[in-house]
Amino acid sequence: MKQIAQNYKSGELTVLDVPAPACRPGGVLVRSLFSLISSGTEMMKLTEAKLSMVGKARARPDQVRKVMESVSQQGAVATYKKVMNRLDSYTPLGYSLCGVVVEVGRGAEEFRVGQLVAAAGNEYALHAEYNWVPVNMCVPVPRGVLPEHAAFATVGAIAMHGVRRAEAQLGDTACVIGLGLVGQLVVRLLIASGVRVVGLDVIGDRCRFAEKAGAMLCAAPTDEGLEAVHRALAHATDGRGADHVLLAAGGSSNGPVEAAARLARDRARVVDIGKTRLDLPWNAYYDKELDVRFSRSYGPGRYDDRYELEGIDYPAGYVRWTERRNLECFLDLIAREEIEVASLISGTFPMENAATVYNDLASGALAAVGVLLEYPAPCARSQPPASSRTIARSRPAPPRGTGKGQLAVGFIGAGNYATSMLLPHLARLTTAHLAHVATTRSLTAVNAQRRFGFGTASTSADAVLEDESLDAIFIVTRHHTHADLVCRALKAGKAVFVEKPLALTRDELARISKTIMATGNDRLMVGFNRRFAPLLVEMKSKFGQPAGGAVARYLVSAGRLGADSWYLNEELEGSRFNGEGGHFIDTLSWLVGSVPQEVYAVPGPEHGDVQATLRFDNDSVATVTYVTAGNLRYPKETLDAAAGGRSARLDNFHKASVWAGRRRSTLRSRGGQDKGQQAEVVEFVEAIRTGAPMPISLASLTATTIATIAAGESLLSGRPERVQASCVQGGPPPPGAQHLAYPSLYG
Repeated sequence: MKQIAQNYKSGELTVLDVPAPACRPGGVLVRSLFSLISSGTEMMKLTEAKLSMVGKARARPDQVRKVMESVSQQGAVATYKKVMNRLDSYTPLGYSLCGVVVEVGRGAEEFRVGQLVAAAGNEYALHAEYNWVPVNMCVPVPRGVLPEHAAFATVGAIAMHGVRRAEAQLGDTACVIGLGLVGQLVVRLLIASGVRVVGLDVIGDRCRFAEKAGAMLCAAPTDEGLEAVHRALAHATDGRGADHVLLAAGGSSNGPVEAAARLARDRARVVDIGKTRLDLPWNAYYDKELDVRFSRSYGPGRYDDRYELEGIDYPAGYVRWTERRNLECFLDLIAREEIEVASLISGTFPMENAATVYNDLASGALAAVGVLLEYPAPCARSQPPASSRTIARSRPAPPRGTGKGQLAVGFIGAGNYATSMLLPHLARLTTAHLAHVATTRSLTAVNAQRRFGFGTASTSADAVLEDESLDAIFIVTRHHTHADLVCRALKAGKAVFVEKPLALTRDELARISKTIMATGNDRLMVGFNRRFAPLLVEMKSKFGQPAGGAVARYLVSAGRLGADSWYLNEELEGSRFNGEGGHFIDTLSWLVGSVPQEVYAVPGPEHGDVQATLRFDNDSVATVTYVTAGNLRYPKETLDAAAGGRSARLDNFHKASVWAGRRRSTLRSRGGQDKGQQAEVVEFVEAIRTGAPMPISLASLTATTIATIAAGESLLSGRPERVQASCVQGGPPPPGAQHLAYPSLYG
């Protein structure tokens, strides 16, 4: 299918061939008819993309702060790679469209194939021929509403939520500052609500549009214009001023908030809908005791994965107007002819001409309020989207690797970690061929194909799992999907590399164990990369193997999660320690040369803090201190160990020291922080290619996974939990399960 995309590093905007999305549970697959260009949000994004790197930094100081914090924790080299990886990728555009349902996923049976719907969301209602849209981001279009008008629904919901935040009532007066697309819709909604409206905008034609829609007076924000609007308000309100001021403007000028203070009445509400500068003049806002409010996107439910992705609605008795109900309401207003949007359409263009349209909008050659992109109707003989979900490179892929030849590798998932920490190393190996990548989002797959040379890109994990040409599959997806994908890949006869965690529960681990026994395929690796870090390997060689056990402490300053992190959905993804703790338990097990026997964990003062003490079979004792409330610039990981008159310390993979006798050896990382991803990938590929033992024994992987799960169990029970293989299935291991008897196999 075709999709419009932009490279944020270069500013290039293009129409790409990408694989069509798969229809997943909880949503519908929609074929686009019309999508609406947001002249505010999208043009701002395009403008930022064309700035220099310094200009981009000035435009996004919030991102610069995150980069600096990442440098202090992860090092300059790793941070640079991560930033460049994100910048030099195609990103989607669009968030408001109308189309036809072509496939219905499980749990979305309220929709039907052939139904006309409006869709919302900058991840789901993209400028693309096909989109997968979750149920709460999609609404039926009422009878009589044209598709090109229904494409306004998302922007209409943004305007509607702003009006609701103002709590305007019949007979009130309002001033709308910024009469672009959102501002025009705000004007119409206010007038439909019985509110008298004035407006300000720097473009005269926009003022005339608003006046034709029913505004009393609109003018430019010059001294003369402000005075004219002020007089109109004074006449309409007996000198009180506007009850509400709605800011629908963008840009770096502080003029809108200063004008708001001048035009508002005492104790009026000022609602910020657009992204404008908000340096509030204190005296002016204090003197009138103005109530400043923000309006977030389409309404309640926005940015809540449980609402948007899982389809969990808010009860109307508690939250009357969610984002979905706002979408429905706006379309209903159009259907009843109480809101008119036809006059806002400045032009409709074929989607293949998108690059020209955007350039004309940016240059001013196309002076427009509402611009629609129209999508071609599928011809009678065209293939259905299900058969076009793979995109092959122009050159043929080499044959499947066998024996000591080249290894054919598939990837399920290609997010930031995979593309910055795993794929660059694999792409440089002459012994591996990147054959097939599958991701949920179309552009993510194409970005991975473009950067790393995958032979095929798709949007379905099934396509990779069913690809008979592959020798090995990397699973780099969200945590709750790991166990199922591992089992399916093992059953398909593939060698498997899965990012941590291997499993979130004992039941999941038992399923993996049963699959290995049933198939005889034990070629499994988990991404416990730290034991492969060159600095840590060298430190261990100097520290030596403790004969009578060791004492170790691993301090992890993980930092707080962002509000949009999927880790926060603990019901689905498990706790944060459940997902990451295996890294540190595996490193300690490898360092002391034994397996955990018992785990006792207690929570810290902050949610997510864990203090886990592990006792090992060789009498070693180790503590993992996982904290989230520390300073973000504090080194993320420090490891201390002592045994037999020797001491060792690792400082965040930058420096290591070993004290033995009267000597102290200091080791430093060469070429920046290296946490072992390159070495782990090389060893995995060589093991599969040559038939050698796996880099980490299955026994060790099992022990670490059980210990990580047991730490969570200990947090709940308040007592130490035993770590033993038989606990995986709640009884003694079945015959033939020698791989679970890990103490005898631990190297």
